[in-house]
Amino acid sequence: MTRRNTRQRQLVLDAVRSRCDHPTAEDIYLQVRETDNRVSRGTVYRNLNLLTEAGIITTVKAPGTTRFDWRCDGHAHVVCRACGAVADIALPHDEALDARAAEETSYSHVCHSLIFEGTCPACQRAAQN
Repeated sequence: MTRRNTRQRQLVLDAVRSRCDHPTAEDIYLQVRETDNRVSRGTVYRNLNLLTEAGIITTVKAPGTTRFDWRCDGHAHVVCRACGAVADIALPHDEALDARAAEETSYSHVCHSLIFEGTCPACQRAAQN
């Protein structure tokens, strides 16, 4: 099913693409509301899901929430255990892992995401004070 690109969907996509901090759905909602205060939370959440399903944006599972990423290429992330911040890591994506996992399990359409956990610099500084 092809879905038309609505003005609200474009606002949501523009908000995700304007950020490098892997925003939550609520972050995107608040940003979209700055542009158009008539856009509902449900509209933002629904459009985030549609954009994810269409492969236009991706998600990163962080403790207690899902974050959104405009980058759809294979890349790794690091998540702060303390505050939930997410950052990209410049590590090569190894597609051979997908093939090996598929071969060993007989699963099809195998893909992976790599997420490291740690404590971000801001939380490290806060812990020292």
